[in-house]
Amino acid sequence: MNAQASFSLGSIPTTVSTGRRKLVNVRQRSLLVAKLRTLWILGVFVLVTVGALARITYLGFTGVTARHGELGDLLIPNRGEIVDRNGVPLARDFRVYSLWFNPKAMTEGSALIQSPEEVAGRLVRIFPDLDRDELIAKLRAGKPGYLRKSILPEDANKVHALGEPALEFPLEATRFYPQGSMAAHVLGYVDSYGHGKVGMEQAFNDQLISHDGRTTPSVLSIDFRVQSALEDELSTAITLSNAKGAAGVILDVDTGEILALASLPSFDPNHVKPTDMVISAQEAANGDVPHGFNRVTNQVYELGSTFKPITVASAIDAGVVSDLGKQWPATPLHVGRFTIHDLHNYGSSLNVPETLIHSSNTVTARIADELGGVRLKQTMEALAMNQRPYVELPAKGFPIWPSGEWPRLRTMTVAYGHGIAVTPLHLASAYAALVNGGIWRPATLKKLSASEIPEGRRVFKASTSARIRQLLRMIVQYGTGRKADAPGFRVGGKTGSAEKPGAGGYRHHSLIATFAAAFPMDKPRFVVIAMMDEPQGTAATSYQRTAAWNAAPVIQRVVPRIGPLLGIMPDETRDIDISDLKPLVPQGSDGE
Repeated sequence: MNAQASFSLGSIPTTVSTGRRKLVNVRQRSLLVAKLRTLWILGVFVLVTVGALARITYLGFTGVTARHGELGDLLIPNRGEIVDRNGVPLARDFRVYSLWFNPKAMTEGSALIQSPEEVAGRLVRIFPDLDRDELIAKLRAGKPGYLRKSILPEDANKVHALGEPALEFPLEATRFYPQGSMAAHVLGYVDSYGHGKVGMEQAFNDQLISHDGRTTPSVLSIDFRVQSALEDELSTAITLSNAKGAAGVILDVDTGEILALASLPSFDPNHVKPTDMVISAQEAANGDVPHGFNRVTNQVYELGSTFKPITVASAIDAGVVSDLGKQWPATPLHVGRFTIHDLHNYGSSLNVPETLIHSSNTVTARIADELGGVRLKQTMEALAMNQRPYVELPAKGFPIWPSGEWPRLRTMTVAYGHGIAVTPLHLASAYAALVNGGIWRPATLKKLSASEIPEGRRVFKASTSARIRQLLRMIVQYGTGRKADAPGFRVGGKTGSAEKPGAGGYRHHSLIATFAAAFPMDKPRFVVIAMMDEPQGTAATSYQRTAAWNAAPVIQRVVPRIGPLLGIMPDETRDIDISDLKPLVPQGSDGE
């Protein structure tokens, strides 16, 4: 018994000691594993940190951008924003719901729970502008497709309440133009495939879908305030004169930047209709163009007497006109079987200021005849009249340009704007060169920094440009441009009225009425072109169809609206000095 007890008592310490050693070993191994795991985690963290630092350093030194497929790429729009020169949004991506018909939403049986007629009727109650018969046809056809693009969230909820699984409303990215139809011909639109069409949407397409273009807005030279004023006044002029359409452009004379470009009627790029881009053969035969057609850059016109200052400037440069007071015969001019005459009888002779004030064809033709076709053609070529207009827009019309050597009659008619057809943008760039000291620069729809302004090329002497500024101001003060005068803004410019060509010759009752202006003439900053397509002559225009009564008033109204926006305040105490020419002119004219 004692022996057993002794054995039991002696064995207890041995067992406990062994268990403690094992427990200590387990704890040590656990601590070791924990330390190793901690070291592994720390090592991975260090490696990630070193890799990230290396990547940042690499990107900092190389300038390489992140890959397009990274998470940040998913947070930017599919297409970049377009803004005006002051950052006002003109086009941007916007996520909206669309109404989509998915006939396979129901795995068994009919695609719709209710009949197509019932569903169509209920949809028309939500969207009254939808055509019920077209909806029924689409629902019966059983083909997937859009029933309506761009629906409001509350309308999506109403569709959901119909209880039709086949009617889905996916959230999609769409192009949104917050200013509506304003500057539509500048912007263009985006088609259902996401491709830019016409306008800067097409011109900038690659840029807008690039990573940089999606993250940084594309800035235009347009000022939406100036654009709005121009469109508003052109629209008013169409109403007053019952014209088919109108066009206008406002250009910075020193940079070539286009601050406004308008072609009316316009279209809404948010909802482009097929008829906006295509018209019938009968409409085309009547001289109509689609609303989406850009009259400023794509349509060429004979711009009439607006060419006369260009001819005079070329003659002054060449020394053909050295004495502005010299009298030139103003009688009808017979060239072969053709006769050039004036709208009214201005007497037997006119000097150069009188020629421009009265808008004499006969004297301008005689000046051009003495200048010669070679020199006049060289001037027109230097003004890029023989090329498509310089601008980023894809729609650019090619001038009707007489090739080869110009015969005598051609030289005379081109001198007063017939026999050559160019766009209003050609005319704007030419007038910028006339008044800015003689330098021609290409027009642009991109906002330019000081370092980006092109040097341009000299077309006229600075002294010639100074003379033309005086003459243009006199036309507005005393001549056919009096209705363009805006008190305090020192406007100068020239009228031009030309018959539209048609089948079998000129259409005598269809005019293109244009006024080419610049202001302020003591230090020109901007050129403004206003063109009316077939004004009808109404009570509002004293039943006159010429530019003096239709296009010139547009200038008179728009200049006071845009001048203060562009930093030009009215000042009736200032004006260009014409004291040396004033004795040469009569005090008024009743020309075009």
